[in-house]
Amino acid sequence: MSDFELTLNLKVVKDRKKIMDLQTIKERITAVQSKREYLLGLLEQPNLGTLRIDVNQALEELDELIDEFRRTIPVE
Repeated sequence: MSDFELTLNLKVVKDRKKIMDLQTIKERITAVQSKREYLLGLLEQPNLGTLRIDVNQALEELDELIDEFRRTIPVE
């Protein structure tokens, strides 16, 4: 195998790894979005007390994360 072929093969492997990493990120964002729905359900609980502040903060942070993901990685 020539140096050129080896370099080309290494590039292909690196590109495949980037694609897998992107897929993993997409899967994790999907999981985060489903947890957001759970937090929204918690806000409906009348006995949440001071935890309501933490739940609201978590929702804000999740929304920021999801928005940043959408700005960074275009939807296919």
